[in-house]
Amino acid sequence: MQTETPPLKAWLLLGLLALIWGSSFLLIKKGLLGFSPDQLAAIRIASAGFVLLPFILRRFKTVRPHHWLKLICVGLVGSFIPAFLFAFAQTELPSGVTGVLNTFTPLATLIIGVLIFRQPSRLQQWVGVVIGLLGTILLITASASGELEFNRYALLIIAATICYGLNLNLIKHHIPDLGALTITGVSLFLVAPPALTYLVLATPFVSQVAEPELWFPLSAILVLGIVGTAMALIIFNTVVKLTDTTFTSSVTYLIPIVALILGIIDGEPFFIQQGIGMAAILSGVWIANRRKRQPLNYQR
Repeated sequence: MQTETPPLKAWLLLGLLALIWGSSFLLIKKGLLGFSPDQLAAIRIASAGFVLLPFILRRFKTVRPHHWLKLICVGLVGSFIPAFLFAFAQTELPSGVTGVLNTFTPLATLIIGVLIFRQPSRLQQWVGVVIGLLGTILLITASASGELEFNRYALLIIAATICYGLNLNLIKHHIPDLGALTITGVSLFLVAPPALTYLVLATPFVSQVAEPELWFPLSAILVLGIVGTAMALIIFNTVVKLTDTTFTSSVTYLIPIVALILGIIDGEPFFIQQGIGMAAILSGVWIANRRKRQPLNYQR
């Protein structure tokens, strides 16, 4: 249990984690300059799954027969499907807006937990959900003219956050006996071979890697998979062990800020509606998750 003031190391790692995850959306944007959305997603999943293998080899012995189907489901809804949704969405969405929409994940997790897994809820949480939904609608319809213009590609991001919400509830309610690194590492490894197989056999990837002009987009995607997924996971678990889940979850509020700043630096427009929408979503997440500090119950 850890309740004292977080050490400096925890704050530094939290900032690094926010930078890594906040830059993921810009890396997707750069990767799409040379590869199709399905290729990007496949490269991302394959690189993340295989690079984590050395860290999880000894953890395979903790996986029991009844875990395998659940871990495959976690790999699909927690990584594989969202990777494709994000890649296709960012063909028409700015990276900064995508980063903000991703913040809907905690609210999606709450909604699914209550409606499907019968998790108890409080009025305060539903107030947060409503505020977050209003912010999401505003963000989806934001435009330079100030008029409401619906962007259907934003629904792909919402679908991805629903996948994340379903994934987190599956882990919480059906795989409580495995540690976070084991669940994520093994589930990613299980979906990495299909991703690599699709990439090599169903796309012209093998011939493309010989083209020098595609090395930068490929590097961006590899950084996205290796650093943005594998390394970030290790950092996340380190911060949890140094502090607790409440402190670590505060990265939720930092990611969209980093994503928006990087997007603006890269030349993306920023509308006042986007700022209001982001503030509403973050306020909703904060209200829905506001509670007394709980003791840490972390299992390796």
